Amino acid sequence: MNAARLVSAVGRAPDDGGCVSRRVCLTALSALSAPAAWLAAPSLAYAGGQLEEPLMDSVRTALSSAIANQAPPEPHFFTTEARIHYVRWLAAMSDRLRRRKPEWEVRRDFLQTAWYESKRAGLDVSLVLGLIQVESAFRKYAVSSVGARGYMQVMPFWTRVIGDGDPGKLFHMQTNLRFGCVILRHYIDRERGDLFMALGRYNGSRGRSPYPDAVFRAQRNWLFAEGSQLPAA
Repeated sequence: MNAARLVSAVGRAPDDGGCVSRRVCLTALSALSAPAAWLAAPSLAYAGGQLEEPLMDSVRTALSSAIANQAPPEPHFFTTEARIHYVRWLAAMSDRLRRRKPEWEVRRDFLQTAWYESKRAGLDVSLVLGLIQVESAFRKYAVSSVGARGYMQVMPFWTRVIGDGDPGKLFHMQTNLRFGCVILRHYIDRERGDLFMALGRYNGSRGRSPYPDAVFRAQRNWLFAEGSQLPAA
């Protein structure tokens, strides 16, 4: 993989063991596809786990650089139109997330951070939100059966490989979203842009369809176009 490309992709400013069975994943996502059922879902994280793999020193350095500098997310816009589009996106996403996160300040901070970290890593924010829906159902302190943590169900070994070795920080919102987005970007680059394969790698089920298909379905809940209306998630 080209390390320089990775640094560029994830550093831009705004700003098989242990996997959950495929049957469990499909059953869970079938239930979660209906908004009311999703809201009543049990407190389980239907996630596999990223597999620890050897990394070239250049890749390790690039990833470490990409998760550094945890400045609070501050959206920046070059045009008035871009700012207006963001404000409308925020309002639409807030409505869809209201029943999951009733407090406006909590929804705003989460969505602003998800937007910032997605853009910073060169990812579609709707894809990131769809992944979070599948991985943790938007629960900050979710822990999977294999130990993945937080919103994006990041495996603790990543804090040792590219962080400071403190897995407790994965329950910090921005840290978790930063790690998750950087890791997903890494997998997309490694799979040469193939989202299906990259998502499978993220879940530890590379080449199998249930998990990527579940994320793509969930992503539809978070697509945004001016004037679009979707039911609350």
